[in-house]
Amino acid sequence: MIQYQQEIRRLVRLAFPILLAQVAQTAMTLVDTIMAGRYSAIDLAAISVASSFWLPIVLTSQGIIMALTPIVAQLNGAQKKDKIPNAVAQGLWLTLLVLIPAGLLLYFSPLLLHWMDVSSVMADKTTRYLHAMLLGLPAYLYYQVLRNYAEGLSHTIPGMCIAFAGLLLNIPLNYLLIYGVWGLPELGGVGCGFASAAAMWFMAIVITVYVLKSPAYQEYRLFRQYIGWQWSSMARIFKLGAPIAMALFCEVTLFTVVALLLAPLGPEIVASHQVALNYSSLIFMLPLSLGYAITIRVGHSMGEEQPAQARVAVFSGLMVGLSITVITATSTILLRHWIATQYTSEPSVITLAAHLIIFAAVYQFSDTVQAISSGALRGFKDTRIIFLITLFAYWLIGIPTGVLLGLTDWVTPRMGPQGFWIGIILGLTTAAALLAFRLRTTLRKTLSQQIS
Repeated sequence: MIQYQQEIRRLVRLAFPILLAQVAQTAMTLVDTIMAGRYSAIDLAAISVASSFWLPIVLTSQGIIMALTPIVAQLNGAQKKDKIPNAVAQGLWLTLLVLIPAGLLLYFSPLLLHWMDVSSVMADKTTRYLHAMLLGLPAYLYYQVLRNYAEGLSHTIPGMCIAFAGLLLNIPLNYLLIYGVWGLPELGGVGCGFASAAAMWFMAIVITVYVLKSPAYQEYRLFRQYIGWQWSSMARIFKLGAPIAMALFCEVTLFTVVALLLAPLGPEIVASHQVALNYSSLIFMLPLSLGYAITIRVGHSMGEEQPAQARVAVFSGLMVGLSITVITATSTILLRHWIATQYTSEPSVITLAAHLIIFAAVYQFSDTVQAISSGALRGFKDTRIIFLITLFAYWLIGIPTGVLLGLTDWVTPRMGPQGFWIGIILGLTTAAALLAFRLRTTLRKTLSQQIS
């Protein structure tokens, strides 16, 4: 028990700053949604649809970069610190290559709106918001590389502080550009996109100065010499990161496709779905941050060739995660109406959103198990299976079930957004069960190899 208590303290010390950093980053979209919603329901719906394009593209790109965290953690645990600067440099080169297709997809993705039953006003606001966000994409991905580098060294506080600084800058910039204060143009929800892009560049600059000046990073001599790209090293990072990216893509597109399928049903339904989804995404930061901490602990333990300690980290994370979920799920159900009123003042949106938030509370348990299992598997560098499981669970179980229940009368009278949320719950639960089984198998295999 002492060993587990010590590991829980380590995980909490790592996870808490990661949590706050994730909350700050997610809160940028949250702030955009809330402030645009106060401006008009059309702006709220436009940002909802825009997020359905932005999140899959940016998180898929970010997923490739996430491979740096277990790589740096294992190099650090194995005392191969001289190889860390090269790994970071190759991560930056790879990011530059990823940025090109990501930017093109983001720029041209609004063309899909022409084939959807979306009003011209909403389509215009969605397109302009996405093009404004595109300006911040290079800075965002660059920031993620340096953040993963720091977190791989178990330094999670810098990312937290910088993310909150970016959020604090984003809020007043949003207000200035939404309402056109001090002679600035009144851009409505589109102004949120420009404000977020500016905040991303601010974060990129600050983290660069930090890793260059902080004494904790001087021994790594990052950026002290030119390191050209090395195709073999970049390929190894891509091989590890691509399944992570595709797993994130499968999960995010589960929600994206639902939002797009709901778009023709009207702005009120889209806005209600966005409220429930945005809140559930915020709560998901808890198990997700714990999963990132477990990636670091498992990676470091495997670098030290201590798989038994990795096992302790996994079970400690599950205990902490499920305990927290009991609290958050209960609170979500009890406070669902109050939560909805924090996003909008329109009664019809509040009523439907509060109902959908109940579904969000139910799947928090599955979300916790799958987030922690995925984090542990990343630490073991067992990432390909994560993609295969999420592809099956989300696209072959979750989305078809949502369409069947939400848009057809084949099983029950069409349920609209409620049917889609039942599909989401089923998909997430399937993923959680399969990932937990894979993790159990990986732990047994790793421990048996050490004994032999």
